[in-house]
Amino acid sequence: MYISLTNHPGDPEGTPTGPKAANRVSSVVISLGIVSMLTDISSESVAAILPLYVTGVIGLSTVAYGFLDGLYQGVSAMVRIGGGWAADLGGQPKWVAFFGYGLSAVARVGLLFATSFGALTAVLTVDRLGKGIRTAPRDALVANASTPQNLAASFGMHRALDNTGAAIGPLLAFIILLVIPNGFSTVFVMSLAFALVGVAVLGIIIPNRRTNSPVQAGTTRAPDSAGPPAEIRRIRHRTPWRELNNPGLRRLLLVAGLLGVLTIGDGFIYLVLQDRSSFAAQFFPLLYVGTNVAFLVFAVPVGRFADRFGRARTLVLGHVLLLAAYVSATLPITGPAITILCLVLLGGYYAATDGILAVLATQFTTSATRATAIAAAQTVVAGARFISTAGFGILWFAIGREWSMLLVTIAIALVLPIVAAILRSARQYRADV
Repeated sequence: MYISLTNHPGDPEGTPTGPKAANRVSSVVISLGIVSMLTDISSESVAAILPLYVTGVIGLSTVAYGFLDGLYQGVSAMVRIGGGWAADLGGQPKWVAFFGYGLSAVARVGLLFATSFGALTAVLTVDRLGKGIRTAPRDALVANASTPQNLAASFGMHRALDNTGAAIGPLLAFIILLVIPNGFSTVFVMSLAFALVGVAVLGIIIPNRRTNSPVQAGTTRAPDSAGPPAEIRRIRHRTPWRELNNPGLRRLLLVAGLLGVLTIGDGFIYLVLQDRSSFAAQFFPLLYVGTNVAFLVFAVPVGRFADRFGRARTLVLGHVLLLAAYVSATLPITGPAITILCLVLLGGYYAATDGILAVLATQFTTSATRATAIAAAQTVVAGARFISTAGFGILWFAIGREWSMLLVTIAIALVLPIVAAILRSARQYRADV
């Protein structure tokens, strides 16, 4: 993987061009990956201990944890489209993302004082609202700094850096709790520090770029004309929903919703493994590390695979890996091997779906409404996962761990062929993405 640090006249800063562009990733993408890495160290260190903190320290039930984890997964749906729309309308994706990152950093302060269900609900809500605001503008910055040929590879590189942080965060949390038993507040302080550094890097280093080139927008203009092309000016000053109302994007949103409803939170998978294996119970925070290390290993090669062999196929393949992870978690087998297999499958699932969904969303819209399209897909996923995780907590409480996992496993196996058929019928909106 090469990183392009040179530009050609007329090229956006940091964007790779030339015959080898498909093998290069922009320096802007690398910088955004570093911001995400720092932020994920912050957020994943908290996520790794949240199941233990909620059920062990505070003493809440699995229903309460299911609600909180669903909140953690899904409350960002409330503002994702708003964040993407604001970035598209004002042409300020960096500063919309900056506001979202800053809001999550403020929420880290609240974790130091949240010791009840109500307080945790409020803090996690603010944190996830920040995530919802920042995600689509950040992904739009990644897309704008890439070429159509290396789009999935760029998202793969960004997600690889992102998940370096997602692996480091739980590892640091594990070390802190190993050295300081019940040192949850120390983990929260560390989380705040990394969040603040990430916000600073974004504000100081990342350029506020929005690419609206004539090629991307499908327009032309005279070489000496001032300002953006007429079509881009027209798109900027009108509601983007019209650009998003096409059959391909609607099919993608349907697929995202169907799969999101059947994707339960990782915390529940880890609690299942913990109940069945002393190995998983002893190294609980490191289960997050294992998943994210696998994600890190697979992210870049899977991104290249998706660019070459098909992004929709890769999305479906990722959910086949998720199905295999569910099966491995429900098998009557215990020990380190089955736990590690489950973590590797989960990591592969994330590598094949996380950035790929954003890439697919860009295929069904123009560059001027890119952030809004990404946000629409992410909103559907976040809302569906809130329903799924909260519902699974109730299901676990009502019928038990084994039956709950079995029902979800059967359901996703039945839905996958339907999803593949829906995606096969979708056609991209424009040929310029």
